[in-house]
This record gives sequence, structure tokens and C-alpha cells, in this order.
Amino acid sequence: MKITVKYFGMIAEITQCDEEIIDFSGSMMSEFLKIVHSKYPELKNKDFQIAQNQELVALKTSVTGQELALLPPFAGG
Repeated sequence: MKITVKYFGMIAEITQCDEEIIDFSGSMMSEFLKIVHSKYPELKNKDFQIAQNQELVALKTSVTGQELALLPPFAGG
């Protein structure tokens, strides 16, 4: 399946794009993260959260959405 992946903040700086389409044949979010880490090794050392269809998800979540977002940590205030 083709997944639209959106990058924000320092994640977008590392990937050097705000959005791209990744062809994904797995089923779990952890598998998707492996693809992202292989494509952008610098992200292995960064903290971020993943949102699927605008809801934060865990690595044990199934990938069902057509849109994922990688979000850097939020500042409080």
C-alpha cells in the first residue's frame, strides 16, 4: 500500500521534505518504522511520535491508514 508520510519540525529538517509517499507492504507500525530508519538513519537517535490519520499510535499498532505523520516532541506551556 502507498502511505502518505508527513514530517514536521526537526524531522522535516532531517528528511529534507515535508511529505512523501512510501510504498509499504508490512502490517505493523514497528515494521514501518524500520523502513523510515533505513531511509533516514539519523532518525534512530531522535525522539518522535507517530500519528495515523491524525491520532497518536504505538509501535504495536497495525498500519491501516493512508496517512502517517512523524511528530517531534511538543514543548509545554
